[in-house]
Amino acid sequence: MPVPLDFPGVYVEEVPSGLPPIVAAPTATALFVGWAAQGPTGQAVRLSGFAAFERVFGGLDARSLLGYAVRHFYDNGGDDAYVLRIAADQGVVIGPGDAAFHAAAIAAVAGHIEPFNLLIVPGLSDAATLVVLHREAHARRALLIADAGPDDTSADAIATAAALAGTDPPNATLYFPWIRAADPLQPGVLRAFPPSGFVAGVIARTDRMRGVWKAPAGSDAALTGAVGMTVAVRDAENGRLNAGGVNCLRVLPNRGPVVWGARTVAGADTLGSEWKYVPVRRLALLIEESVIRGTAWAVFEANDAPLWAQLRLRVGAFLQGLFREGAFQGHTPDQAYFVKCDAATMTRADLDSGYVHILIGFAPVKPAEFVVLNIRLRTGGTDT
Repeated sequence: MPVPLDFPGVYVEEVPSGLPPIVAAPTATALFVGWAAQGPTGQAVRLSGFAAFERVFGGLDARSLLGYAVRHFYDNGGDDAYVLRIAADQGVVIGPGDAAFHAAAIAAVAGHIEPFNLLIVPGLSDAATLVVLHREAHARRALLIADAGPDDTSADAIATAAALAGTDPPNATLYFPWIRAADPLQPGVLRAFPPSGFVAGVIARTDRMRGVWKAPAGSDAALTGAVGMTVAVRDAENGRLNAGGVNCLRVLPNRGPVVWGARTVAGADTLGSEWKYVPVRRLALLIEESVIRGTAWAVFEANDAPLWAQLRLRVGAFLQGLFREGAFQGHTPDQAYFVKCDAATMTRADLDSGYVHILIGFAPVKPAEFVVLNIRLRTGGTDT
């Protein structure tokens, strides 16, 4: 409010710049694509919970994996989702292994405009179709959560991950095997379900409780509703899958069913990708999306030093907030991140063309995949 002018003198009034700070973009808005018996087509419908899915799309249907995946998402901690319904003429069911479904899924994802961060097509495991969907997710700074096939071997899953790893940087993950869980439509019956809906919920829950920089895996990444897996993955097989960029789901003693892997499809040891880990890639996506949204005001501003200083200030303040929350390595901001936006980051041609370059670097926190204990035992015959 204005400072009251009561006596002669010099007064100082702090005036806000009018430019809002950069705020973190959403990270776990899921888009589910699949067949449903009813509901609108050609547009994504935002849900407020599974009850909304039942009201709009008719609820669970034994012929489709879509409703089950949406329910698994909410049961595991998801809270924001869109559903994009695919339907053939006269309500004909089309789903996984059906070429018409593959084409429809690609067309549907390529044509909606709603923002999403997680892309799930439950049960779709065709590598060629997943590659195209991966590109669509990449264009939207979203993560594709892909399912291995219900009958896939470890070798099959690794081959699919390798095919998806062709998009750089990677915006996809692959999970193996399928999950055994109760089917509410058949009381007392266990059924195999694709893991993507469960995993999307775990990711949303982890983001909310710990932050996007926390790997959505480990002993606290419990799979609510899961009874077991279609394949019992042993340690040696887990090692091969992990080294091939495939994330395992396992039932561990005293923990139950959990997500036990946090690599992108480019996480194969042979690739040596800097985007090997899911939390590192997703943190980069969060920063990109947040900065792009939060600097839209800069369009048409004079491209010179005052603008660059404002951009450095606001981006730096946003990264400092992430640093305080524990998103980066390092004990000081200088060790954790940097922001550059000045004459050194742009060429004369850039300036003449109206381009502004903001160079951001950060030191991500990486998962401790391998904890090695060096245990020294003292025998009865020694003094040390």
